[in-house]
Amino acid sequence: MDISGAEWLSAPDDTSEERVEIAYLEGGAVAMRSSADPDTVLRYTESEWRAFVLGVRDGEFDIEVP
Repeated sequence: MDISGAEWLSAPDDTSEERVEIAYLEGGAVAMRSSADPDTVLRYTESEWRAFVLGVRDGEFDIEVP
């Protein structure tokens, strides 16, 4: 899939040099990359992305710091 024209988005207030960026692709797919390594792109189907977002909302990836 050609993503050369993708519009990469990051958190609105994130001005750091190294940040996570996402791009919404055709068919509901999503691409994700690090601004520090823009050539390495992870691609997710619509259902994979939805499962990830729901997991984040449910706290599935929360890490307790002692």
